[in-house]
Amino acid sequence: LRVMLGATSETTARERITVLEASIDDATPEVLGYAIERLLKAGALEAYCVPIQMKKSRPGSLLTVLADPPTADALESIVFLETPTLGVRRHEMSRSTLARRVETVETRFGPIGVKIGSTGDRDVTAAAEYEDCRTAAERAEVPLREVMTEAVESWRRGRSGDDSSDGCWGAAGNA
Repeated sequence: LRVMLGATSETTARERITVLEASIDDATPEVLGYAIERLLKAGALEAYCVPIQMKKSRPGSLLTVLADPPTADALESIVFLETPTLGVRRHEMSRSTLARRVETVETRFGPIGVKIGSTGDRDVTAAAEYEDCRTAAERAEVPLREVMTEAVESWRRGRSGDDSSDGCWGAAGNA
């Protein structure tokens, strides 16, 4: 008999998601943009369009919606109501996500939230919260990127003495 003792370190969380897709060649950008806004407000984890080439050499868009499985039916209904598509493909998949937290930092533009992504006990990404930065940039009449950069740099300075600063850092990012 052999016994091994140790601790595991959870690097990422895995979750099940539903992916909804529709190929659309007869909708204006305004219609697609509105559909995406509705999908996000209704709880989509993510919704986006990418350009594709469809049959008969027509340009089109691939609408993709990432959903928690319990919300997939409601989101599919929005796709049918708000776009001219006649069909929606659906498949289940798993995705890995970093643990997330938001820390507020002080900048010369005021307080800004910074979203931190971590794995185990190591922070691997930091991104300034867009809405906080947008509001501060408009108020101060400075470029958005300037506020975003200062927020992440302020967060980094606050980590002095932390030995896990060798991660990938950026002023913006998706989670």
